[in-house]
Amino acid sequence: MANFFNHYPSTYYSNENNPSSLDVVTNIIARFNFQTDVKNNTSAFYEYQIKDSDTPEIIASKIYNDPEKHWVVLLFNNIIDPQYDWPLDQRTLITHINDKYSANGATHSPFQTGIQWAQDAGNVRTYYKTVTRTSSKATKNQIVEKIEIDANTHTNLPVTTTTYTLQDGSRITEVITKTTQTYYDYEVDLNESKRNIKLLKPEYVDSVFEEFKDIINPS
Repeated sequence: MANFFNHYPSTYYSNENNPSSLDVVTNIIARFNFQTDVKNNTSAFYEYQIKDSDTPEIIASKIYNDPEKHWVVLLFNNIIDPQYDWPLDQRTLITHINDKYSANGATHSPFQTGIQWAQDAGNVRTYYKTVTRTSSKATKNQIVEKIEIDANTHTNLPVTTTTYTLQDGSRITEVITKTTQTYYDYEVDLNESKRNIKLLKPEYVDSVFEEFKDIINPS
């Protein structure tokens, strides 16, 4: 990361405790980003799923043969904080959940650790209504819609199965069910959602790097 900021311009900084003294510092608030049309151009990137052993540096080394190109991986995916916007490995995730919900567990009767409280099915974070529609045609088309609802709606929601006959004689069976999500499952799902990223293809990296240097430090 240190080499990355070597390309940033310098600026003067005045310490509020000593206004007459100016220090020369790196202007880390300078910004560079990829254009939206580049990020959405499927010919410009690969899709990649982050593994527990991956870091931005490891991926940059594997894809670009240069761990210092980690910033390309991060910026191309709008990742500002590599600590919390990057998926945690299993051990770190468990520790994170335990720490995050430790206060909730401490006030629970009987006492629970943070991870116990988060996994407790009685501590619901999200309520869902799931509508599954299945066609009787040979292709067996099925559409599943998961809708977030409030606790009261969830309590009063009936679980039903209804079959409709269409004009062509085919039938649509609609099944309505309801589910809940614990805080643990929420944290796991949130963490997993961060694994799918896009990687700029290697052949574009050098030109992007030159553009980055021109924009970030035009002098």
